[in-house]
Amino acid sequence: MRGIGLHELEPVVVAAYIEEHTGSAPTVKQHLAAIRMLFDYFVRVQVLSSNPASVVRGPKHVVKKGSTPVLSREDAKALISSIPTDTVIGLRDRALIATMLYSFARVGADTGMTVADYYSMGKRSWLRLHEKGGKLHEVPAHHLTQEYLDAYIEAGGLIEKTAPLFQSVDRARQLTGRGLHRNNVRAMLRRRGTVVGLSERITNHSLRATGITVYMENGGTLENAQAIAAHESPRTTKLYDRSSDVVTLDEIERIML
Repeated sequence: MRGIGLHELEPVVVAAYIEEHTGSAPTVKQHLAAIRMLFDYFVRVQVLSSNPASVVRGPKHVVKKGSTPVLSREDAKALISSIPTDTVIGLRDRALIATMLYSFARVGADTGMTVADYYSMGKRSWLRLHEKGGKLHEVPAHHLTQEYLDAYIEAGGLIEKTAPLFQSVDRARQLTGRGLHRNNVRAMLRRRGTVVGLSERITNHSLRATGITVYMENGGTLENAQAIAAHESPRTTKLYDRSSDVVTLDEIERIML
């Protein structure tokens, strides 16, 4: 588009830029969306009379399966059981991993919790998760999540209800009263994963995807998985479900000549 005046831009020019773009399909689609938004703004402020990018179509890109690394049941168990629980840091990390794994929550929803967001109702404990758009999503706590959170809260002396539930630590390895950042969680997962040989396979999304996959493998429904994960669309939940990735020996043996 170099050397072309703003008022000289036509759909064919935008289309040529998109066709010559060397990025991946998702990147090209993002760039086209940004161009459309920019020209929409120019139309609103009456710099342009029409949006030359509105009729331009980006490359077809359909995602049917997510790329998030998913842990096997054995690896997930090994990760949790490898965490020492003789320090408040270990208890915190175990509780956080369990919360992510058993509630299908985003890392931001977990780190955004306060002490008050883990509460009892009747005989069960519940989690109040702060999802995108300011939505509050409440789910029952898995019995292991409850066990691990109770141990962490008691060891950390977390009494103040408005304090962050999952807190950072200082040089003395004591809780600071300040919440963990998602980057802290990523580093923690890599560090813990290294112990059991999983460091390259763990991301903040891995535990969410692992929880959904194991749930579906155990007979859970897509509809309920969507509700637990607070996804707007079942298609989003399906991206996290990797239970169909495993090709069994029985299926291979069906290939008979």
